[in-house]
Amino acid sequence: MTVRTRHPVTRRLVARRLATGVLATLLTLLAAADLEGQRGRGRRGGGFGDDLGAYQEYNTPYTGEFTFVRLYYRTGGRGWNPGWSHDWPVAERNFGEIMDALTTIGPRRGGGNVLAMDDPDLFKFPVAYLSEPGDWGMNEAEADNLSNYLRKGGFLIIDDMGGQRDLDWTEQVLGVLLPGLELVELDVSHPIFDSFFHLEQSNIEMPHPYRGGMASYWGVFEDNGPDGRLMVIVNHDNDIGDYMEWSDRGFVPIALSNEAYKLGVNYVVYALTH
Repeated sequence: MTVRTRHPVTRRLVARRLATGVLATLLTLLAAADLEGQRGRGRRGGGFGDDLGAYQEYNTPYTGEFTFVRLYYRTGGRGWNPGWSHDWPVAERNFGEIMDALTTIGPRRGGGNVLAMDDPDLFKFPVAYLSEPGDWGMNEAEADNLSNYLRKGGFLIIDDMGGQRDLDWTEQVLGVLLPGLELVELDVSHPIFDSFFHLEQSNIEMPHPYRGGMASYWGVFEDNGPDGRLMVIVNHDNDIGDYMEWSDRGFVPIALSNEAYKLGVNYVVYALTH
């Protein structure tokens, strides 16, 4: 286990909650699902720039269902397609269909919610997703709220990043968010890779869909205890959101989309059981 200075998260051994056989072609499930909303709600891959309100018009009220939550951060007006919005809303729609088909969690189907990091509603949702942390920044209120969310049991997935710069910057931001905690590299023996699907090294070794590089996985543990609760997972040199967005379009290999869905399902099941 490689340790990078600064960052947290703990790891707790848990019994596998659900046993499953080999994952069949997930694209078949997507093709059979009612995904007409993909053509009717929002634009592929964002499209509203930094206008948080435009995205939130598609949010739904809290119902107690598991709901995919994507975190918003300011990008300084970086065009109509900021990194935090990449793959919205199609990735979360497809992921919801897969979660519904393969688990008993009963997720909200049809998409997810976009929340600012200082939104008090964040505490209603156990899992949050952040895309392209290379542009990630926070003010004090956002950092305080997100830090409290994580320390009180929330789980953060950081995705769509590649190269040393992104990893270094993510570590710096996490150092502000969770001071004193370490960012550590995870290997396949960690329980998060066995929380629903039993994943081998060959399952998690996958390339970033367009940046190159081989994926590695980093985490922050509560109290820096490697046997305690994992609070944050970082997909370095990977982009499971992209694999999910394009999984029903023939743009990325089916086998790699399957592995991305396995990772996503494992992350959610781990978060809900720890």
